[in-house]
Amino acid sequence: MKIDVKQDVFSLNNVIAADNRALFNAKDIFTINIMGSPGAGKTTLLERLIVQICRQVSVAVIEGDLATARDAQRIAAHDVPVIQINTDGGCHLDAEMIAKVVRGFDLDKTDLLLIENVGNLVCPATYDLGEDLRMVVLSITEGEDKPGKYPIAFMEADIVALNKMDLNDYLDIDTNNLIADIVNIKPQIKIFPTSCRNGKIVGMDELAAYIIEAVKTKKQDKILRGQA
Repeated sequence: MKIDVKQDVFSLNNVIAADNRALFNAKDIFTINIMGSPGAGKTTLLERLIVQICRQVSVAVIEGDLATARDAQRIAAHDVPVIQINTDGGCHLDAEMIAKVVRGFDLDKTDLLLIENVGNLVCPATYDLGEDLRMVVLSITEGEDKPGKYPIAFMEADIVALNKMDLNDYLDIDTNNLIADIVNIKPQIKIFPTSCRNGKIVGMDELAAYIIEAVKTKKQDKILRGQA
């Protein structure tokens, strides 16, 4: 049996995502959608980023989880605005969820919105939230086969934080092969080897600098467009 699909199943989400993007652009807010598996270290990496980035830009955070507010509580301890979204079983955030909560922030005082998506390497990659940039956090403990098995997340990402590099000496994994697989999926992707725990903080200065520059570039581009 042939099913003739007349309408994009993501069309409504895309409309709302476009509205989100227009709002973020109007308010000069750079937005990052952070994806990755459960346990990849997304929240810990986010905490480290906040400590470094808040020195130069104002940050707000949306935390996505199936249940609990534990990650939002961790973020709130860093004295930044945070809103928790619980999907009650849903495997991803969508544009409507973001639209419903984002005006709970003072958007006029926000330079950077960080959205930690639900832990999943598949579903979040198919939903546009209105973000400027997508980042995948991939822990090397997940195995070097993960990019090849779950390519869509890496195809849709702009940068990868290759996390938990402090454990590299204890794992039977070839990180060169892992990086090669990611680049094979998306040659132009940027990869930041990172480590966030046990006093072995690696790569966070570089990642923070990249994000800060992206925030400043978006603001500068708007200024230049206004002068044109």
